[in-house]
Amino acid sequence: MKITPKDQIKPKGLKGISDQQLEYHFETHYKGYVNKINEIWDKQQTTDRSKANQNFSDFRELKVEESFNWMGAVLHELYFENIKDGQGTQRGTKLNQMIEESFGSFEKWKEDFKACGVALRGWAILVYDLSSNRLMNNGLDAHNSYGFLNAIPLLVLDVYEHAYYTDYGPKRASYIDAFFENINWNVVNGRLVTTLKSASP
Repeated sequence: MKITPKDQIKPKGLKGISDQQLEYHFETHYKGYVNKINEIWDKQQTTDRSKANQNFSDFRELKVEESFNWMGAVLHELYFENIKDGQGTQRGTKLNQMIEESFGSFEKWKEDFKACGVALRGWAILVYDLSSNRLMNNGLDAHNSYGFLNAIPLLVLDVYEHAYYTDYGPKRASYIDAFFENINWNVVNGRLVTTLKSASP
């Protein structure tokens, strides 16, 4: 996996989230996951699969850490993308309609999404669930813990401490408020359109 160039992916000039916070986030955490997934994939080439064991084996450990680091890299790319250049963008008609159908109103969705961000340790994600054909809020304690399967991420919020401690210390809720000020709804709208096209028979 290649590291997406900084000028293509890393946001800057956000409202309430400093460039320094984003620099640490990109350089240390995102790049760290990309480097580790490449190391894991390299080691998998020579791992003895005949010794695979559910109690402990090199192959088991590589597969567990593959899921953590691969999802860490992917979720960070989605997170950065959906807050870059977002100020002033608007939710699309279809997105508004589906939020209202799934949650009752935008305000109820936002309340639930923010609660996911406060309650879970790693991520809050608005997903389109392919099993029910509706929107759901998914909370993850870690990149590879509690993620809904058969669901496609539309909006991704990182709530690990590394995403906000430079700016907010332990005040996670204040960081989430700042996140909402920077959502690039054009990106979210586009993800939904792509998802619905791929999901249609």
